[in-house]
Amino acid sequence: MPFNLLDLIGPLFPGIWTFFLVQPYQALARVVLIIIGGLFVFLAYRKIVEPLIILPMGLGILFSNMSMLVLPNGAIGTLHVNPMVSSPSDVIQALQIFWLQPVYTLAFLNTLIVCMIFLGIGLITDLSFLISKPLMSLFLASFAELGTVFTLPLGVMAGLSLKEAAAVSIVGGADGPVVLLTSLFLAPELFVPIGIIAYIYLSVLYILQPYINKAIIPKSAMGTYMDPMKVGKADQREKMVFAVLVGSLLCLMFPSAAPLFASFFLGVVIKEARIDRYSKFLDEVVLSGSTFFLAFVLGMLTTSDVVTNPKVFLILVLGITSLILSCIGGAIGGMVLYYISGKKINPLLGPAGVSCVPTTAKISQKMAQEINPKNYIILYAMGPNVAGVITTAVICSLYITLIPLM
Repeated sequence: MPFNLLDLIGPLFPGIWTFFLVQPYQALARVVLIIIGGLFVFLAYRKIVEPLIILPMGLGILFSNMSMLVLPNGAIGTLHVNPMVSSPSDVIQALQIFWLQPVYTLAFLNTLIVCMIFLGIGLITDLSFLISKPLMSLFLASFAELGTVFTLPLGVMAGLSLKEAAAVSIVGGADGPVVLLTSLFLAPELFVPIGIIAYIYLSVLYILQPYINKAIIPKSAMGTYMDPMKVGKADQREKMVFAVLVGSLLCLMFPSAAPLFASFFLGVVIKEARIDRYSKFLDEVVLSGSTFFLAFVLGMLTTSDVVTNPKVFLILVLGITSLILSCIGGAIGGMVLYYISGKKINPLLGPAGVSCVPTTAKISQKMAQEINPKNYIILYAMGPNVAGVITTAVICSLYITLIPLM
């Protein structure tokens, strides 16, 4: 019998063997993902993109696509996690086989990891400017929701269902946990690609948003000086009362997003109550741990069968469209307020309403200071930045509640 090298490769190197067991386009997609995973690790290591998200995500993508094998049921997969199990018996079996299955089943599918991240976000958020200028903050944040609203009809026209289009449009809110919550409720079958694409896009906001701001906001307007000493400062009691009352009211009005509101304002209350042990736990353990597992598990779920879904290209296009529209909307809102105020309000506060806390506020601060070194607008920018978290969660609640009825 003639010797066949492939017969030897199969038993000895099943990971390599699986390249020959799938369609050529799937094998090619797997090679591309391996390259992308390695590239993410490099970019994160060099701090070109946000390493907290992209480093574990890149490693997850790299490792998962390197470790394909033929499972006992004949399917090709990995021993990391199986997102397709649904029946109780299959879930119990998966928990005993796949090492990341407990994290996925017990933290992702019930949105626990989303709420844990919101707890941490609340802990690091200062509500001072939002409390002192709530209408201004909400006005700017509303403009920055342009993408979350107008991408919905675009998605439907492109061929997505109403639920799928709504899940993708929330990417424009630039709030990763809200994107995950919306997709889990409305389009669970697209949860992985939407989540991956959302976090990749959020990680490149530092590159994307400054160009959009410069295209819409004149250089002279970016240098508008705002005295940091005139920022309204709320005391500890005011922040506590605001967090409790507003959090309760939002839970009452938008119960679909109540887990997000409850988690966020709980984090705020713990911060303002100055309970050091809880604060340290939420920051160093809950926020750091949930961010790590979120990125790593999403990376592990990014395999060739996921990215070869024909809807992934639509998600890529619509996701970036939604984010760009929101950045444009924020910049327009900033210019509107700039002229309404008699050119006293720096229009860069508008782009900060895109609610990637505190990334977009930092971008606005950096750009304002490049034009005028005396500028320190980040205290002002945190108002619309935090308001954007609220407006995005409200839209998420409306989509989750109303769209299934349509």
